[in-house]
Amino acid sequence: MKRKINALTETEIEHRIFFIRNKKTILSIDLAKLYQVEPRTLIQAVKRNLERFPSDFMFQLTKSEFENLKSQIVTSSWGGLRRALPYAFTEQGIAMLSSILKSKRAIRINIAIMRTFIRLREMILSHKDLQIKIEEMEKKYDKNFSVIFKALRDLFFQKDTPKRKIGFETKD
Repeated sequence: MKRKINALTETEIEHRIFFIRNKKTILSIDLAKLYQVEPRTLIQAVKRNLERFPSDFMFQLTKSEFENLKSQIVTSSWGGLRRALPYAFTEQGIAMLSSILKSKRAIRINIAIMRTFIRLREMILSHKDLQIKIEEMEKKYDKNFSVIFKALRDLFFQKDTPKRKIGFETKD
């Protein structure tokens, strides 16, 4: 059971982390799914312990933030009428949830979430380290290698460009 939770949640968690207000967050809707509780149950537990959740741990999305996020994600699970806008929990807010949610599943999910945040942080740092090394090499070696460094930079900072369609277009 533990292995299933870890394998299942690792990719699920990554796909549920959104960058909102310059912070990595997970929405209350998604946390409730991971914990297998109703979103209102999760928020009620938080509201009973509101002093543990300052604004840098948790905040409620504005209507425009939520609409923007919905349009980017294009997901049906957030559809329908909502009485309240979801909350966004930062890494610290999610860690604080572990002090108020005591079920075994909540504990395992929180551990998986913390490990995912750590892994993402390590990936970001390794990219920065690689970028610094390339820049140092570029300064050290002469202009003959400028083509190679440009190619490395292009690969490193590769933008998602629209790909050409493959195949034939037929006219009916």
